[in-house]
Amino acid sequence: MRMKKLKYLGVIITPMLILGLITFFSLSSIPEKIYVNEAASTSDVVLSDNIFMKNSKIKKDKLQVKLLGFIPVKSVAVSKVNDLEVYPGGTSVGIKLSTKGVLVVGHSDIESVEGKVESPAKNSGIELGDVLIKINGEEIQSSKDLSKKIKNLDNSKINVDYIRNGNIEKKEIDLEKENNEYKLGLWVRDSTAGIGTLTFYDKNTSIFGALGHPITDGDTNKPFIVRNGDLLNSSVISVRKGEKGSPGELKGLFVNEKESLATIEKNTEAGIFGEASADLVNPTFNKPLKVGFRNEIKEGAAKIITTIDENGPKMYDIEIVKLLAQEEPGPKSMVIKVTDEELLEKTGGIVQGMSGSPIIQDNKLVGAVTHVLINKPDVGYGIYIEWMLKDAGVIE
Repeated sequence: MRMKKLKYLGVIITPMLILGLITFFSLSSIPEKIYVNEAASTSDVVLSDNIFMKNSKIKKDKLQVKLLGFIPVKSVAVSKVNDLEVYPGGTSVGIKLSTKGVLVVGHSDIESVEGKVESPAKNSGIELGDVLIKINGEEIQSSKDLSKKIKNLDNSKINVDYIRNGNIEKKEIDLEKENNEYKLGLWVRDSTAGIGTLTFYDKNTSIFGALGHPITDGDTNKPFIVRNGDLLNSSVISVRKGEKGSPGELKGLFVNEKESLATIEKNTEAGIFGEASADLVNPTFNKPLKVGFRNEIKEGAAKIITTIDENGPKMYDIEIVKLLAQEEPGPKSMVIKVTDEELLEKTGGIVQGMSGSPIIQDNKLVGAVTHVLINKPDVGYGIYIEWMLKDAGVIE
């Protein structure tokens, strides 16, 4: 008799548990805030492919999500935007960036008259990744400027302003002399250069977005804080094919470094952004595309536009394998896989230099390529386009 009761309870509880789990995972995939076109009606809003999410209603900039069409389970903030269209990128661009102040990339010991001593800056608490911005109240313009300021000192004690984790801090450093000159005991960097891929261009505002991830220093993995930068014409001259354990790379050249296409004003978790001084409309894919926000994207077939040779941008097939729940901007929003035979043959999949390549689904710009998995060169990550549009200032 007892076994019978347990069996009946199992029959009742099991479906409830399954329904609860499906509801939980469905809700976890729904963002806290979504964007919709200004003219969108309730029926235009897509939150989930799950059949349990029906009859959601927009009321006073809130979307009421209902389980089975009648049980309220979640309220989602709604921000309406104009019928947004931007031009897709896919072209290779050169990037030159100067950092604010100087980035600390290493410590060095000093050969003083008393023998080798540890880096004075390190002893004072200056860490790799710190950005030195002032010495004794004077702004540091470059590595050479820092060296000049230290060389002209007549006092061993200096006050340094620096940025760490977004906060400005101060330290006093007692310098050591080497060959009769004061030394900080630091290796620093003030600029970087490379190639990447343009993601979008907004002709109405002249704003561009590229890369889909921040430009970081190779030694410290810290993002550069932009003093100034330029977007340049570039040409892809060769491809090193990606293999398991060895990521591939596009190799390119800057074309006319004196002619800037745009100024780089921001370097964020979602990419680089700024204002164009030239028309950045893709010559091959020269029609604007509607934007697909993260609540509109689905797992399945998609395409990317990228440039891998002198023939210019071309569209290739990929698959969006998994959509990841994100409430804060980050370059790893979705898992993507290259399925195009031609692209796999030429590059092995995703290679360095393809970062920023726009992802297109249902004729909408939905994201950009950001990273490759080292052990699976045909698989990588993409970023939701709305993160890039927000950091660029195109949407609030």
